[in-house]
Amino acid sequence: MRDLSRRDLLKATAAGAGAVALPGMMAGSSALAADGPSFGDKFPPATLTGRIVRPQSPDYPQASLGWDELFVRYPLVIVFAQETQDVVNALTWARQHDVALRVRSGRHSLEGWSNVDNGIVIDVSELKDVDINPTTRVAKLGAGLTQSEAVAALGEYDLAATTGGEGTVGLSGATLGGGLGFLTRYIGMACDNLIGVEIVVAAGADGAKVLKVDPWNHADLLWALRGAGNGNFGIVTSLTYQVAPLESVAYLQATWPGLDNLHDIFDTWQHTGPFSDPRLGTQVEVHRDEILLFAVLAEGSEAEARKLLEPLLSIGTPEVTVQIGGWSETYAGFQVPSDEDPGKWKFYSQFTREPFPAEAISIVRQFMEKAPSPDSNFFAQAFGRGAQRQEPFGGAAFPHRDSLFYSEPGAGWGTRGEPDSDDAITPIAQAWIAEFSLALRPYVDGAYVNVPNIGMAEWEEAYWGRNVPRLRKIKAKYDPHNVFQYEQSIPPATH
Repeated sequence: MRDLSRRDLLKATAAGAGAVALPGMMAGSSALAADGPSFGDKFPPATLTGRIVRPQSPDYPQASLGWDELFVRYPLVIVFAQETQDVVNALTWARQHDVALRVRSGRHSLEGWSNVDNGIVIDVSELKDVDINPTTRVAKLGAGLTQSEAVAALGEYDLAATTGGEGTVGLSGATLGGGLGFLTRYIGMACDNLIGVEIVVAAGADGAKVLKVDPWNHADLLWALRGAGNGNFGIVTSLTYQVAPLESVAYLQATWPGLDNLHDIFDTWQHTGPFSDPRLGTQVEVHRDEILLFAVLAEGSEAEARKLLEPLLSIGTPEVTVQIGGWSETYAGFQVPSDEDPGKWKFYSQFTREPFPAEAISIVRQFMEKAPSPDSNFFAQAFGRGAQRQEPFGGAAFPHRDSLFYSEPGAGWGTRGEPDSDDAITPIAQAWIAEFSLALRPYVDGAYVNVPNIGMAEWEEAYWGRNVPRLRKIKAKYDPHNVFQYEQSIPPATH
């Protein structure tokens, strides 16, 4: 396998927007499909297909930019797949030319790991097919859908699957890392709703193939994809969910000015929210100058929501609003446009199995009072007694089901679209996150792979616990050459 220099690839990517061919490559050739050769066999030379963006393209700056502008990368080529075969071709091409590759859908990789300098980005964000059977409640959704798009599509049939709260996040990435949100306690994790996957994996010595994965075919891989699937085993092109009926929700928001009530609010929430009616999903969010409570009660009324949350709403004099409506309309209503977000972000994820003692809540207040920006916050989302405690048929790699709640401190700063803005805040924000997470470490356990903790020594165990050895064996089975690798990817087992 010859080395491919930057000059080689720049010449190659200048060939055309629809396809890329290097000298010696057979134009129009493609990788073999589902039952390709064994790992020792070679494939025919591949050609890049799909929508190709290269450094000379006028849309390259936008195409190469992620949501978190703290990380700026310069790939040599970006392939926006239009169909599964484009992904097969791109993966084969990358392997045949020894080019570093990354997989991307919603661009929300919070450490910039879905992008790469001097390599190829295989982007599935334009794979947006939707096939919903309202009778069987089975939905096959393209891997390029955002969470908002998926919620809206399912909402047309009064159906739902768990998603995170931020609509611009890619559905695929959120699901494959576990997927938690307001519906977690009601219908389980997003990965628990996942019953099938189409995925492109490495095949032969230098090729790729398509696998159809479900509980009866490649069941071990489905297990791994339910919580550890982000960029570790292959490139997911579609996801099939068993979805749930959901006609209406009660959405409640309460706001307390200042932080004086933080101890009472947080302590009351952690002793009630995780143990409440499983239809109720709650999130507490702490800012420098206010405390917010968000709650979603599935198939509930305003009176029910207020009664379930009365222990919290009776603290101080919060401003309370309640909205009753369909889930898709409600979800769309609390979205914040991405262009209104700060450009740069830093987060730290953690799970908790025991209630925070008074000293831990005091740590939260101390750090939030000196938060580096108005958009910085600490939020916690209830787990506890809910549907997420039950694994789906066939199991899942996600290990944090018995948590009381999930939480994370996050800092946001800088002007979106201006990567050099507020650079002076960057080291302050990064230090704040590091010190905050270190101070809370005695009270937390584990981490969430969708919000990776950079620099964590035992990150594999923090993300997947006792499942790590099994995941490494599955990695060795489906990706023995470690084609899919990044800073915190799962390494294959060696024996």
